[in-house]
Amino acid sequence: MDRQRLIILDRDGVINQDSDDFIKSPEEWQPIPGSLEAISRLCQAEYKVVVISNQSGISRGLLTFNTLNRIHQKMLEQLHGLGGEINAIFFCPHGPEDECECRKPAPGLFNELQQRLQCSLSGVDAVGDSLRDLQAARAASANPVLVRSGKGANTEIQLQQESVRSEFRGLPVFDDLATYVESLRSRGLLEVVS
Repeated sequence: MDRQRLIILDRDGVINQDSDDFIKSPEEWQPIPGSLEAISRLCQAEYKVVVISNQSGISRGLLTFNTLNRIHQKMLEQLHGLGGEINAIFFCPHGPEDECECRKPAPGLFNELQQRLQCSLSGVDAVGDSLRDLQAARAASANPVLVRSGKGANTEIQLQQESVRSEFRGLPVFDDLATYVESLRSRGLLEVVS
């Protein structure tokens, strides 16, 4: 796979509306306006799209694996209706107290993706709305990209703190996933591959 034709996305706050109470059912899963269309545009330009997401609602007993699968099925069905697809979904079901290697900001799921693809994620954009998304991407040598949707506006404020400011200086920031994808088009990176 051409790693320059791969985009990694967080789910909650990037693709769908986020909730401090967690997304616990297919009914609660609502796409951010323009996000599914943006993924479809990526697919039409032959990008592979992978989702990497923390889903600690499972360890907290707020939803089951079956419910998470139903939520993802809704997302995929709506995306297919627009001509798009997600090539893989990686998720961490653990809570912060589990101290696992897969929960962002740890890069475990990014590392698993690298192993499956047998290539480095260097040069691959990873779009997220939280500091832990950005930290996990950076730890895996991917390019962190921030969107202001979801928790992103608060994350942008966090990035002004001295403890992280230098680490993320020059970080690309966009209003939402649709704006990010439009920036690829304007830079000549979204042309349909013949």
